[in-house]
Amino acid sequence: MKPVKKSETILIIGGGLCGSLLALRLAQRGYTINIYEGRPDLRTTDISAGRSINLALSNRGLKALRLAGVAEKAKAICIPMYGRMMHDAKGNTFESNYSGRKGEYINSISRGDLNGILLTEAEKHENVTIHFNKKCLGVDIENSRATFESYKTKEPFTIQADVIFGTDGAGSSLRKSYEKQLPGFKVSQEFLTHGYKELEIPGINRKHQISKDHLHIWPRGDYMLIALPNTDGSFTVTLFLSYSEGAYNFDNLKSKEKITEFFKRDFPDTLELIPDIFHEFTTNPTGVLGTVKCSPWAYKGNTLIMGDAAHAIVPFYGQGMNASFEDVAELDAVIDLYQGDWERIFSEFQKERKKNADAIADLAIDNYYEMRDHVANESFIQKRIIEMALEREFPSTYFSKYSLVTFNEHLGYHQAMTKGRAQDKVLLKMIEEREIKNTTPTKKILEEVQNRSEKLLNIQNE
Repeated sequence: MKPVKKSETILIIGGGLCGSLLALRLAQRGYTINIYEGRPDLRTTDISAGRSINLALSNRGLKALRLAGVAEKAKAICIPMYGRMMHDAKGNTFESNYSGRKGEYINSISRGDLNGILLTEAEKHENVTIHFNKKCLGVDIENSRATFESYKTKEPFTIQADVIFGTDGAGSSLRKSYEKQLPGFKVSQEFLTHGYKELEIPGINRKHQISKDHLHIWPRGDYMLIALPNTDGSFTVTLFLSYSEGAYNFDNLKSKEKITEFFKRDFPDTLELIPDIFHEFTTNPTGVLGTVKCSPWAYKGNTLIMGDAAHAIVPFYGQGMNASFEDVAELDAVIDLYQGDWERIFSEFQKERKKNADAIADLAIDNYYEMRDHVANESFIQKRIIEMALEREFPSTYFSKYSLVTFNEHLGYHQAMTKGRAQDKVLLKMIEEREIKNTTPTKKILEEVQNRSEKLLNIQNE
């Protein structure tokens, strides 16, 4: 059925992943959309330059892509990753699946390629126009008017719209306009003491040099290396390291000798895989890692921030893109309820979405320490073994915290977090107090974990 053309004009600031999916879905509903993007068209210009962490697409993101009819196109450029592959300092490896159930995995995907698909699909609609190289200077939120500057002419110009969406990332121009114009607007930006740098393990004749079925992690306590596979046989490798603390940090890793010494000591198996590590290390930029929380996300029925503009998170749960895509799906559901009443739509959307966005932000920080410090810890390893056994034997009854967050797309992040944390606390205590033995039936473990977790949640809710 052809969508009914709507009278409102919609302006979307930012044509990245969230903005392009939002544009596609609203266009399918019949709205007239104008996207203004500060960067060049990534489909014709290489704008990556080592600045984007490889992305993991999972159930929540796929649910939103299915809603817009583009899930199959996205899957065509995905590489399934069934678990983590840990690398110790001696070059030994051990693997840990993401789930004890069959058919559950996350997908490595190119940010640029996926963004290109979404832009192309959005442009197929005659009611969508995309304007590149147009930087947003600010938004008059009271009058729904945005000011832009053309990179070519350097001339400022204004655009009027009925509704303005800010999907312009962690440095959002619309969010900054809220700070200046909205009394009582609250925002917090917390940055980790660690930054990140991307490197590459090249493919050999388009073949992967290490297992493409895993997300690879080199955990080293205060820092770590991870690697995700690409379709051309390469891996995008990301080093997470302190800016200035410790024997090795981004400030003191400047010479070829020091960089080689660092990798030879902590990541010896990667030296053979990355041909010119010194060139990549000194050429690629060092990125920042931070969390943005703010409120409110909307002003009346005029403007709304979404995705990283409203809730940027660190990448350690692989949920940043998925959470942004889920924003689009959740907004779409609220539009169904209050179509035409944008003020009500924005209010109801934020009411439920904010607590879930805050939850995944907190979970991502938790996972940063887990991946960096705990994955090689004996209690953590034992907990994962037990969780895998419970999921394998009781696939419809037990879900680990990771599974609740990653594979249960119909469960809000906040509920997944509270239930998952309770289970973790119970299981770890049972392990530490040696209540679980090799002879303990998994059915008994399941019952104990369920009963104790439920009691813990009831106490928390009182």
